[in-house]
Amino acid sequence: MRERLRAGKGKLRSSGADYLMYRLLDAIVDGYFEILVALGDQIEELEKQLLSEPDDTTLAAIHHLQRELVFVRKAILPLREVLSQLQHEEGDLITSKTAPYFRDVHDHIIQVMDSVDTYRDMASNMLSNYLSIVSNRMNEVMKVLTVIATIFIPLTFIAGVYGMNFQYMPELGWEWGYPMVWVVMIGVVVGMLTYFKRKGWW
Repeated sequence: MRERLRAGKGKLRSSGADYLMYRLLDAIVDGYFEILVALGDQIEELEKQLLSEPDDTTLAAIHHLQRELVFVRKAILPLREVLSQLQHEEGDLITSKTAPYFRDVHDHIIQVMDSVDTYRDMASNMLSNYLSIVSNRMNEVMKVLTVIATIFIPLTFIAGVYGMNFQYMPELGWEWGYPMVWVVMIGVVVGMLTYFKRKGWW
């Protein structure tokens, strides 16, 4: 616009100060649309990471995106209020010929605000999804550890009974006592794994 003013071409030179202000505000609002495109690309990339293998860097990126959206919203909010006032301004500063242009810019800034709010909701949903994925992953780990601990509880009991070293234990003098203990322990493991499999716990 500076170059157009210097060249003296177009409506910028022939129109009044209200039209110049409209063009400046319109350029600012158009710049926010470019920012929204970049933020949309970030959101799309983060959604891909959530579907693949989310990690701590994904969580940090989501928090960074939320901070950026808050910053953009704080920058847009005063501009929306100014445009709303200019749209209803009555007097000689804004002519009736230029007033529709300000209404158009006001509509654009409302679109930007709606997009930012939508992106904020998407970022919040991504954070919730990330926490759910981490929680499910932790539940899977805890399930495996619980199954392993449950299997070793009866084995520990059997080993504890035959580790007491009492003098009069019938199985100690039996020739097949040691192999039979191993058969019982292996049978307990197989039986518990089969039971867990049928219940869908494993």
